[in-house]
Amino acid sequence: MTTSTYLDRYRSLAYAEQKKNLLIEELLQRVAQLEDAYEQEKLDHNREKRFNREIQVHEMELMEQLSRFQLSTNRKPYIIALLDGSGIIFQDEFLKKGGQGGKLAAQKLHQELEVFVANQLPSARSPKVLVRMYVNVKGLNEACVRGGITTDPALLEDFTRGFNSGYPSFDIVDIGAGTDSAHDKIAEAFELNLYNCHCHQLLLGCADEKSFFQILGDSLHDKDLMGRVTLIEALPFGENLNAVRASFRTMSCSEIFRESKICPIWSPWKAAVATQPRSLLTPSPKLETKPSPPRASLTRTSTSVSAPLSPYTSSSRPSSPEEEFQVVRGKAAAAPARPKVVERNKFGQRVDRLDLKNINQQEMNRLKKLKLCNFYYLQGECPVDDCQHDHSHKLTRNEHVILAAIARMIPCRYGLECDEPECTYGHRCPYSEPGERECHWGSSCRFDPASHGIDTTIVKVTKI
Repeated sequence: MTTSTYLDRYRSLAYAEQKKNLLIEELLQRVAQLEDAYEQEKLDHNREKRFNREIQVHEMELMEQLSRFQLSTNRKPYIIALLDGSGIIFQDEFLKKGGQGGKLAAQKLHQELEVFVANQLPSARSPKVLVRMYVNVKGLNEACVRGGITTDPALLEDFTRGFNSGYPSFDIVDIGAGTDSAHDKIAEAFELNLYNCHCHQLLLGCADEKSFFQILGDSLHDKDLMGRVTLIEALPFGENLNAVRASFRTMSCSEIFRESKICPIWSPWKAAVATQPRSLLTPSPKLETKPSPPRASLTRTSTSVSAPLSPYTSSSRPSSPEEEFQVVRGKAAAAPARPKVVERNKFGQRVDRLDLKNINQQEMNRLKKLKLCNFYYLQGECPVDDCQHDHSHKLTRNEHVILAAIARMIPCRYGLECDEPECTYGHRCPYSEPGERECHWGSSCRFDPASHGIDTTIVKVTKI
């Protein structure tokens, strides 16, 4: 071989060696990069591990704090009933028995409240039952005497003492004369107990709708607060309370409380005479029976001075001093009202008659934008004083049907067990088909999973 040949072979080998060295350098650089990335990943992993451990420890601490808080909340649970004695009046059979009647009334009321706790608050562990009734005892005495319930004013004082001695947590508080005393005291007690974590339920019984709405206040708009309040119905609720009663629990104790105010049958003069000791009364001459005066003479103005009506009595006009008793005649019996019903399926679940397939979606979206008041248009009257929804729009029949469907899209807090026939809220998911456990909203649906797939075949009704 010639020298040039050897030189070419050498150059070829040198070029190959150079390529090999470049490859080795690139591999070493790649290894260095991977080592750096590994170290970074190792640091991140260790940091995440420490963070997860800290989170777990913090979560365990929070769970422990929550358990301690729940134990503290359930340590001394109680429910309290706040009653306005000017509208919540015990039945005559209790008032007539004095102290013994007071004890019987307290015992009966305690039993009713225990049944309420067992049915409505199953998670509460033997809560203490408290009752506070605020009443003008003297005014109630006068009302009972004028109503012919008793002629002994001391009987009502004995009733009060008997009631208060029945249970340590039951109290009738004498507020004396004053129109707003009971309202103010109930409002103060309501606010103190509503936000108390130990108070599992607050039962409210007021004299009139105005007092109910003033005391309820913010709880009319807060769903969590609504679940903590129960309305006690003695005197029949008016239109405003009937419009919101579906949002609250309601309780009626017709065997304990009167469903009407005391109707006076004696005039103030006659009541004062009846309550005097028999020894102080002088024999009265036998009254002669005289023919009734002509009807025209009844239009003359009476010269007797009438006493102001008591809040415990109805607005019936009292008899004059010349009359022995006032005859109260009942009104002619009205035609029986058509019973209200709640439609249910074979499982006893409430069924709403609603088919979104037959409703124009464009019309529904248009009505939603109008922000109409459901209470006003569907129940006849809005109970909210400062309602921000529209009350001026003139609804057509078709719009009324669509608005009712829109209202059904808001879940009722009582769900399928709701027995309020005029409830406008939804009790089953309107987007769910029978037998299907989910709708197209999936887990974001406002209705509970139990409200899906409901059988819509109506087989029975519950009369209310």
